Amino acid sequence: IRTAFVPSHDGWQIFSSDYSQVELRVLAHITGDKNLQEDFKNGEDIHASTARRIFHLGPDAEIDRNMRRRAKAVNFGIVYGISAFGLSEDLSITRKEALEYINKYFETYPQVKIFLDGLVEHAKEQGYVTTMFGRRRPVPELKSANFMQRSFGERVAMNSPIQGTAADIIKIAMIRVDRRLREEGLSSRLILQVHDELLVETAVSELEQVKKILSEEMRQAAKLKVELEIDMHSGNSWFEAK
Repeated sequence: IRTAFVPSHDGWQIFSSDYSQVELRVLAHITGDKNLQEDFKNGEDIHASTARRIFHLGPDAEIDRNMRRRAKAVNFGIVYGISAFGLSEDLSITRKEALEYINKYFETYPQVKIFLDGLVEHAKEQGYVTTMFGRRRPVPELKSANFMQRSFGERVAMNSPIQGTAADIIKIAMIRVDRRLREEGLSSRLILQVHDELLVETAVSELEQVKKILSEEMRQAAKLKVELEIDMHSGNSWFEAK
């Protein structure tokens, strides 16, 4: 499907720039967990680093694809308030194994557990949670008499400040990139935002300027304790720009 999205002018390209693991970087910042922040600051593959920590492997140990896949599922599962049952379904492992992974994760990154539990308690008291930029997400489900609804509310309370902050960041970046393109009098234009990705229809002669603008504005969209990183690619279609 991505091959169908092509520039409207001959000699132009689609330029794609997307945040690298923005939700996990927000999690590292917002929880203040030193181990998680250290993993990002060391510039390691965060999923491999998490695998080393939760599987108690040495710094030189080889991380195979399966270990990294499991660590990645745990990393993102925690952000979404995943249960042991949910993780066991995702990884096709027993619920006991999944619970062990989750417990190991929280032992490794203790401030994450404290922070997430605090979000749920705050939401129960206040009826809402907020993003880093103050945007509110009401969580009325926490007062439901239905267990499934309450469980959903707990996941929302844990996830919304993180995912919501990531959404705020990409919107701020989008506004700043569009403003810079106009201020610098470029023909290139921002055409789409998808999740944590911005797409620019770019004149080839302006490619380096567009790259500079995206790099500066996306990286500076928020001040976090770990740097925002981006991946950039260009091509003759959206498919080639990935």
